[in-house]
Amino acid sequence: MDRVVKPAVMVLTAIGLAVAFCYLLFLGWSMIAGSEHLAMKGLGAGIILLTIVGAWATWAILRNGLELQRISAAAAAEGAELDISDLPHRPSGRLEHEVADELFDRVSAEYQASPEDWRTNYRLARAYDHAGDRVRAREVMRTAIALREAELSGQAAAR
Repeated sequence: MDRVVKPAVMVLTAIGLAVAFCYLLFLGWSMIAGSEHLAMKGLGAGIILLTIVGAWATWAILRNGLELQRISAAAAAEGAELDISDLPHRPSGRLEHEVADELFDRVSAEYQASPEDWRTNYRLARAYDHAGDRVRAREVMRTAIALREAELSGQAAAR
């Protein structure tokens, strides 16, 4: 059932966002074209500008999510995913602080041995996330994605 419901919800959400963005663009344009008052024209331009920024932000979030899904699937396929199933968790589901620090130290040593490998960067990003440092996790994950793309493009060029 999840295989049907989740994609259906995503499609309906995407359609809803597209309709909302189109309506806001229409509303902004109507305010610019249909009014003689400068304030209404300015409000219309502001609505259009904010709609464009919102659409760009939505696209950026979706693109990053899709890239994260691709690299996570590749890491899982290669056995590079961190296994934390047997580690102690807090009631919230996060790892215990000391355990997360130990995991980070271990993964950081792997990273130091091979900093140009996307797999070690991916594992380090996941370790940062488990340790609660989301800012560094995002930064290292971007590096991992860039390294993986470079590896894939190098493989494609070698063919």
